[in-house]
Amino acid sequence: MKKIKIIFYNLIIFIIFIVIFESIFGYWFSENNFGIYMRKERKLNVEREMISQNIKIKHYYKRNFYGFRGEEFDPKDVKVIFQGGSTGNEEYMPEELTIVGKLNEFFEKDKKKIEIYNASTNGKSTAGFINDFLYWFPKIPSLQPTHLIFYLGINDVYRDETLDHYDYKVSISKIDKLKDYIKNNSLIVDRYKKIKNKYFPSKDTIPYGLYNENLYDNFKYQSYLSVKNNNLKSSKEKFVMQYINRLNNLNLILQDTNIVPIFITQIEYDGLRNNKLFLINKETKKFAKKNNYLFIPLDEIAIMEEGDFYDPIHTTPQGSKKIAKLLYPYLKKFLTF
Repeated sequence: MKKIKIIFYNLIIFIIFIVIFESIFGYWFSENNFGIYMRKERKLNVEREMISQNIKIKHYYKRNFYGFRGEEFDPKDVKVIFQGGSTGNEEYMPEELTIVGKLNEFFEKDKKKIEIYNASTNGKSTAGFINDFLYWFPKIPSLQPTHLIFYLGINDVYRDETLDHYDYKVSISKIDKLKDYIKNNSLIVDRYKKIKNKYFPSKDTIPYGLYNENLYDNFKYQSYLSVKNNNLKSSKEKFVMQYINRLNNLNLILQDTNIVPIFITQIEYDGLRNNKLFLINKETKKFAKKNNYLFIPLDEIAIMEEGDFYDPIHTTPQGSKKIAKLLYPYLKKFLTF
């Protein structure tokens, strides 16, 4: 009985110590704590293997303390942010082979002191961009970007209510929310994650993408010019109007900041065969022109070829490099400090 009491009292003392320690050194009372938001996008290090041109490449998919793809950084250094969905995140590819990675390589070769930081997360549409301004970026102390690049279109084509969880990074169940809150605020968990990520990274056995071997059967690329004069759908369709509303809501936020936005339209593996994407891109360009925002009409300047995509929307290393080469002259001109 005496031993049980000793164990009980020691346990109480230990719990009190943990509570005091966490209260002082944890993130519980910080105005910048992440709460229940973004936990699954932060502090990740996953070992993956991709195959490019019959060569296996092992790499690590990392997301840092603040939720951006890549290594840790000082938020004060972030001037240019790249926003997109999985087509911008490119998690199955080594960072240096992604669109953002190649753009940074081009800037470095030109001895330009410009680095683009990748905030893309899978499935994110314009609704997610809005949520990032509400729930993510304000949680990052000293984050004051000058430019924000929006690589958008595809996820707004396929977006519906079943995909809301991609745009709103919060778990559904109350138990999961509680777990997320603890994991986001506990210093002990934070230190554990750092050690685990450094010495014991997770392994993902899923192969690079899920390459569709029949993707290019009867392949025909539909360029912007070939589609422009044959557009049959109305720009007043419901999904288009919903997209316009989201753009306008995003604009209200942008107008309250000093950020210079840059909008980039998108294409699929066969160009603009998907007429919905043509209409979404059309509205993006109208929106940018109306508000005097910078934009890059990738859908008009890109002619993609066989092997540039591994599925209908995600690019291979050669496709990402090709897109980066098309974007770079524009961004080199736009990103002046």
